[in-house]
Amino acid sequence: MKLLEQLAGSVPEHWTVIVMSDRGLYAPWLYAKMVSLGWHPFMRINKQGNFRPQGEAKFRSLATAAPEIGSAWCGVVDCFSGEVSRLQCTLLARWDQGYEEVWLIVTNLVPAQATAVWYGMRSWIEGGFKDTKRGGWSWHQTKMVDPERAERLWLAIAVATLWAVSVGGEFDANLPVSSLEALPHTHVARRTATKRSRPRMLSCFARGIIMIVGMLIRGDGLVVGRFVPEPWPTVPSVPKKKTTRTKTHVAQEAA
Repeated sequence: MKLLEQLAGSVPEHWTVIVMSDRGLYAPWLYAKMVSLGWHPFMRINKQGNFRPQGEAKFRSLATAAPEIGSAWCGVVDCFSGEVSRLQCTLLARWDQGYEEVWLIVTNLVPAQATAVWYGMRSWIEGGFKDTKRGGWSWHQTKMVDPERAERLWLAIAVATLWAVSVGGEFDANLPVSSLEALPHTHVARRTATKRSRPRMLSCFARGIIMIVGMLIRGDGLVVGRFVPEPWPTVPSVPKKKTTRTKTHVAQEAA
């Protein structure tokens, strides 16, 4: 709670703050604390529990909110049947193709204000871990144990990350949507193009590092970027395909 209170002092009052968390972090006291700070919890919960839609007398299993792939539901509910753990909130349920389980989100936003699709942005946290450690600043190699030293380094990492993302984000926003028109009509790319949008191949963070280092090497000095907001998602993010290792793959690797 103390950490949240310290962070709240740095957040402008006019900001709309949506706090996302994975299933393992849900707790009634944490939800209540976020609400007391004027923030909006957006917390995923497990399907092992019950809920009661507003106006209904009986509780039913959370697993029935969106019981199959392609189903979705939202509404104001009493979540959890136990009197001590009961939570009056909005429940957002959605199960999309390619996902192993349903998404169940509890929030204090009204149903018309929110959609479970937003929860896909929580994956940015995983990207942040990668940028801070093995994919970027190699924090894990420092082996620091002194909190004060770690605090100073984390401040430098935070500032450097903001710089890299701002530079990479601005450059990414100015990339052409498609370069097909510049190719000859007989080019193989024209025949194989699906015309479907694809996720960026290079993150804004990585692109920013490349731009900053490249300009320094060329002697062009320091570059300053700007943050380019992306539209809020209206469709779920495409899940990553899991590679299944077969006996053939194992034999090939051993060979």
